[in-house]
Amino acid sequence: MSLFSNQPSDVIYFSMDDSNEPMARNSPHPFQLDDHLWPTVEHYYQALKFNNVDYQMKVLGAPTATHARSLGNARFKKKRSDFKQVRTTLMTRAIYTQAKTYNSIANRILQTDSAALVENSQFDYYWGCGRDHRGDNHYGKILMKVRSKLLSELNG
Repeated sequence: MSLFSNQPSDVIYFSMDDSNEPMARNSPHPFQLDDHLWPTVEHYYQALKFNNVDYQMKVLGAPTATHARSLGNARFKKKRSDFKQVRTTLMTRAIYTQAKTYNSIANRILQTDSAALVENSQFDYYWGCGRDHRGDNHYGKILMKVRSKLLSELNG
């Protein structure tokens, strides 16, 4: 009996950090949201961790998604008090907006059909599945919700 035997057979594993994967949060597809042009989902997500508009603009201007994440994880910057409550909403808004902006991203999400989408992070038990595949997989769940919304819009 395998440790992962309870996994569904129709699963697509991916990395949300793979810039070559259109479903990734650092996919280089700028999108307009909240009166700004965000270079990546990562830039948006990291900037909105903060209420300080000047610091948000610093994150927005980061040259790469990796740099935006570094700024977002700054230890001595005060994060918004409701961040844990709104983080999945922020990520959902960014992914959905990016998918509505780029047909290639929407098509990639839709091409997953009804497969379970799993962010295959060994270390992230919130966004990913974690090393033992018992993580929350919130990133995969968000993609599946966006897929459902895109499908419902297509089917009218």
